[in-house]
Order: sequence, then structure tokens, then C-alpha cells
Amino acid sequence: MAKRLRLMGSAEIRVMLGGVSRQRVYQITNRRDFPEPVATLQMGNVWLAEDVERWIAERRPED
Repeated sequence: MAKRLRLMGSAEIRVMLGGVSRQRVYQITNRRDFPEPVATLQMGNVWLAEDVERWIAERRPED
């Protein structure tokens, strides 16, 4: 069985970061150390969910 491709847009990233503003998501996703998007659609960039989750985990460790 093929592995499902999990994608994430800026709205999902907002939720994962605790509801930050759209402007803040734009700033974060344009950082040099943020993962590259896997595609650019008319609605905007999309990223692999695992790349975004890893990036967040590395920078926001759980207490």
C-alpha cells in the first residue's frame, strides 16, 4: 500500500503554531531555515507535513 502524502498550507501551520497571525506565518515560512515548499499552488505554498512538524519540534521543544 502506498504511503499517503501529507501536505500542509499556511492555515495548517497557523494552527500548529498556536493560532499566530497570517503575517507571522508568512515571516516564519520565509526564513532561510524553514523547509522549502514542495509546490506552489494558486492558494499559496504547500509543504510536507513531516518537514514542518520536524522544524517546529526542533525549535519549540515540549516542556
